[in-house]
Amino acid sequence: MSPVPPKRSPSVPPVADPGTPSGLAPTPASTQPGVIVDMHTQIWESLDQLGSDAADAVRRSLGDPWDRPDMSVSAYDQAMETVHYAVILGFESRHLGASIPAGQVARYVVRNPEKYLGFAGVDPNADGFLAAVNEAMQLGLVGVTISPAAAAFHPSDSRAMRLYERCEELGLPVMVHPGTHFGGSAILEFSQPYLFDEVARTFPGLRLILAGVGFPWADQAMVLIGKHQHCYADISDLTRRPWQLYNALLLAHQQGVVNRLLFGSDYPFTTPGQAILNMYSVNTLIQGTHLPTVPREQLRGIVERDALTCLGIKVPGRGDTAGQAQTPEAANVAD
Repeated sequence: MSPVPPKRSPSVPPVADPGTPSGLAPTPASTQPGVIVDMHTQIWESLDQLGSDAADAVRRSLGDPWDRPDMSVSAYDQAMETVHYAVILGFESRHLGASIPAGQVARYVVRNPEKYLGFAGVDPNADGFLAAVNEAMQLGLVGVTISPAAAAFHPSDSRAMRLYERCEELGLPVMVHPGTHFGGSAILEFSQPYLFDEVARTFPGLRLILAGVGFPWADQAMVLIGKHQHCYADISDLTRRPWQLYNALLLAHQQGVVNRLLFGSDYPFTTPGQAILNMYSVNTLIQGTHLPTVPREQLRGIVERDALTCLGIKVPGRGDTAGQAQTPEAANVAD
């Protein structure tokens, strides 16, 4: 892949921060824009690829058929005009009978290799799971997605530990999908973020991303990303739940771990543009109360954080620092 930054800034509408003190003009979101990376997007040919149980659960969450999002690749391209880069996630679960294979993800990526990157779904319970990692690299994918809850494995299962070891060796970040909304077959206890403490201690060089801030265990996620240098969380899923988003962001701010949060829209459930709008509007919830606001510069820091640099993802053509893993502080914007 040879991605290069777009020549123009993303078309993110500036949204005034309701928490800004009166008399002070809020800084528009478009001023001195950073690199906006959507770390969490999905696209599939059919919901049935998620397995019948998960597909039914997702259909219920999306509401009436006429209200469901357009899952065409053209709709995806249009939605991603807001961001500089977008990560497309694969998914594998033998437990659910689900598969969005690496080859399919790669086909989406090659449609716009200067902008799209892919993570391969890997299930440690499946035969040949380590070979699947090698295949993903051959296809040009840059990371791995797992879901212990959806694939029915304990995060520190011996097979999973072999997967982390291989990913650490190859420099591949691992996205952990909570899988909590994939129907009754998912095993919720395997989704708890604290279970990855052993993983992070055993493989200190492995970059882990907890999707959705580990929802519904955001407090555990904040402790984990604060404890381990290479643990992060994305805000996907929460951007369409304003009160939960506010509480998670406030917790991160108060615990000093906002610099470990990455932007993710959870497309197709939310577009990047709407997710960004919801981020900048989060303080409207507590207008007229004595509750604390989340500082606007920290909201902007999440939206404009260069997640690719944080995760050590090598993207040719991005300049001298591209692909060189930095501390979260070095990769931050306005934190």
